[in-house]
Amino acid sequence: MSLKIRIDDSAPPYEQVRAQISEQARSGALPVGYRLPTVRGLAESLGLAVNTVAKAYRALEADGVIETRGRHGTYVAAAGSAAERELAAAAQAYAERARRLGLTEDAALAAVRDALRAVHGG
Repeated sequence: MSLKIRIDDSAPPYEQVRAQISEQARSGALPVGYRLPTVRGLAESLGLAVNTVAKAYRALEADGVIETRGRHGTYVAAAGSAAERELAAAAQAYAERARRLGLTEDAALAAVRDALRAVHGG
């Protein structure tokens, strides 16, 4: 696992950790079942506070990307289908909200594109 934290990046360090682990898990660079470093170990290797890495791990677990198995460690989860279901539900809720607000499909899609660019730094 290779992570790079950029201090000059607009994204906070915990979000950089979360995004990089999530992307590596999604792409298969971190395979399902891969054991992640401990929070303390990763924090030390990245030069971050333990709480920063813990926050990233909590967000990843909430997203279904990783799972903690008590004292046995933290692993990349087989969460593709759960993540896709959650994303589909969020998209449905967004589409319904956009319709209630009277937005056109083009305006709703433009808002999504802007949000994705902001999150992914594009």
